[in-house]
Amino acid sequence: MTLIKSISGIRGTIGGKVNEGLTPIDTVKFASAYGTWLINNNPNQKLKVVIGRDARPSGQMVSDLVCSSLIGLGIDVINLGLSTTPTVEIAVPMEGAHGGIILTASHNPKQWNALKLLNEKGEFISGEEGNTLLTIAEQAAFEFAEVDNIGTVRNDSSYLQKHIDSVLNLALVNVEAIKAADFSVVIDAVNSTGGIFIPALLEALGVQKITKLYCEPNGQFPHNPEPLPEHLTDLSSKIIETKADVGFTVDPDVDRLAMVCEDGSMFGEEYTLVAVADYVLNHTPGSTVSNLSSTRALRDVTEGKGEVYHASAVGEVNVVSLMKQTKAVIGGEGNGGIIYPESHYGRDALVGIALFLSHLALKKCKTSQLRDSFPKYCISKNKIQLTPDINVDDVLTQMADKYSGEEVDTTDGVKIYIEKEWVHLRKSNTEPIIRIYSESESMAAANELANRIKGDINTFI
Repeated sequence: MTLIKSISGIRGTIGGKVNEGLTPIDTVKFASAYGTWLINNNPNQKLKVVIGRDARPSGQMVSDLVCSSLIGLGIDVINLGLSTTPTVEIAVPMEGAHGGIILTASHNPKQWNALKLLNEKGEFISGEEGNTLLTIAEQAAFEFAEVDNIGTVRNDSSYLQKHIDSVLNLALVNVEAIKAADFSVVIDAVNSTGGIFIPALLEALGVQKITKLYCEPNGQFPHNPEPLPEHLTDLSSKIIETKADVGFTVDPDVDRLAMVCEDGSMFGEEYTLVAVADYVLNHTPGSTVSNLSSTRALRDVTEGKGEVYHASAVGEVNVVSLMKQTKAVIGGEGNGGIIYPESHYGRDALVGIALFLSHLALKKCKTSQLRDSFPKYCISKNKIQLTPDINVDDVLTQMADKYSGEEVDTTDGVKIYIEKEWVHLRKSNTEPIIRIYSESESMAAANELANRIKGDINTFI
């Protein structure tokens, strides 16, 4: 059993002993800590919180526990039921709520669940706020409401349509072009809430030929739910079988998007953001942001249009913060996360699909041709094991010094740019390892760069 308490939420496996898994008692404790944190920040106010969940088997149980904890504190709950992370994010400000909780463990297997915590803007809480919340939880500093002051629960199923309407209202979503293109699309929604939301979105966009794979929201994931190439063989085969134009797959909470081309080849999760950014920049001049471990292709595309690219520390909160600072028109992460400020500051696969199809329709090309129009890079992901006595920070400092003649970024670990290649070194927060991500124009070259860097690190340790 596992329980991970982080600044952005609480994640764990269902069952086991208290404080060793996401048990009912742990769920109540952290939901109560979140509610208490909101009360402390909003004294003498009647509070509202939006909650929604993905389709995991434990979802209803966790939802009931969270709802009961919040109303026990005197907080009113707007329960969206089966929903998506971006749907809850847009619902919070629409409802004038004080916060939101998404019950999902993202791409983790079905035995996991989590509480992902939002502020009043529908954005993930900050590190400082998360630490305060964890302190409240550990001290059990809760004071529950008396009977006349307990909260209420309102079930609201309207946000499927409200979310879709918000996507359709985006100026760059070209519904007429998508309809005219008459796309044939295959969807793999891993039997979670994407199976509800993505077909409804596609129909609203005028797509009539939709083939559904694993769209029953029962939480029984038919394969590893992370949208990586090795997990998408069924989608690839179905695209070829149906002669579809494109395939879409999302993770269980629908904030990550990956595509498969008409020939069954992978568009590349790293290139989801690149393709959407290319479209947005064609119509909206401005800067872009991705995290330091994302492909260089976004930088190339951005600079090719005369705009400025910025790299943030890893983590959605960090990407959003830098996007706001730089007034970026598009940003996100190389894991298929699209953040489009015209909609909201959160990763949203629905927004990503609508913008991507608009781009593909206007380009009037095949999906593989669109992919091949971008600079080609490959990322190799490795790690090097260290003994606990080794000072990882010292090793990273020595690596930065060794490559001081190159462009070096120390925002988050050490990232070294060597012409068109880069390598990003980050220490793990949970174990004595250094993560080594390297990128080059071929996988062989990326692996060669990683091995060279591993050799350099070994000389220091």
